[in-house]
Amino acid sequence: MSDMRLIVAGAGGRMGRALIQAIAETQGLVLAGATEAAGSKLIGQDAGTLAGLPANGIALTADVAALVAKADGIVDFTVPAATVALAALAAEGGKVHIIGTTGLSAADDAKIADAAKRAIVVKSGNMSLGVNLLAALTKRVAKTLDEDFDIEIVEMHHNKKVDAPSGTALLLGHAAAQGRGIDLAQRSDRARDGHTGARQPGDIGFASLRGGSVVGEHTVIFAGNAERIELTHKADDRMIFARGALKAATWGRVQRPGLYSMMDVLGLGDI
Repeated sequence: MSDMRLIVAGAGGRMGRALIQAIAETQGLVLAGATEAAGSKLIGQDAGTLAGLPANGIALTADVAALVAKADGIVDFTVPAATVALAALAAEGGKVHIIGTTGLSAADDAKIADAAKRAIVVKSGNMSLGVNLLAALTKRVAKTLDEDFDIEIVEMHHNKKVDAPSGTALLLGHAAAQGRGIDLAQRSDRARDGHTGARQPGDIGFASLRGGSVVGEHTVIFAGNAERIELTHKADDRMIFARGALKAATWGRVQRPGLYSMMDVLGLGDI
C-alpha cells in the first residue's frame, strides 16, 4: 500500500506542530498539506520549519478544499466551527477524518455524525493509549461499584486552554456514566459555588484547574465510606496525542465509512 497522505489542520498550533513532527518520524505517512485559519500570520510559512524540522516545501494555507482531493485523510485538532467544515469536506471525498477537537456542541456532533455516513471519522476527546485505557477502566469500575461510591473527575491543563471541562474529562465522564447506565447530561455536576447543598447521590462531578504549562492531568475518584479509589493519567508531552492520532489515521484507512472512537482503534470497546 502506498504512503498515506495526511493534511494537518491547525498546523501552526501546538498540536499541529507536534503532528507534523510525528508524521515526519512515522514510516508510511507523508504530509500532504498544512492549513491555518484565514487571516493567520502563519499563512505562507513552511510547515517543517514551524515544527522545528528542516524546511519541507509545504506552506501553510487556508484553502483546505484544494488539498483534500490529493490527500487520504485530515488530522484535525482545531476549533468546533473548523472541524464541522472539515467534516463536510471529508464526507465529499470519502476521506479519513481524525478529530481531536474539544468543546464541540451537540449540534456540532450531529453534523459530524452525518458526515460519517460518507467519511471514516475517528473522534475522541483524547487520542492517547493511556487515557483510553483509563476510560475503559473507569467504565469497568463504575459498573462494579454502586452509588455508595461518588464519582468525581479532576483535570488540570495549561493556562492557555479555553474550554472546560476538558474533552478528556468529558470522555472519562461518559465512560463512568456508561458503566452506571445513566445519562451524563442529566447527572453531571460542573458548577459548585456558594451554598450548593449536599451532593446528589449518583451525580458525576467535575473540577477544572488551569495553570502554567501542564499538558494534561486527569484523575477519576471513586469516593466511598472510609475508602477511596483514584485512577490517574498524567501527560508530559503532546507527542503522545499526535502518535495516537496517527495510529487512528492508519487504522481508519482500511475501515468503512462510520463514526468511530479510539476505543475502536485500540480494541477496547468490549471492556
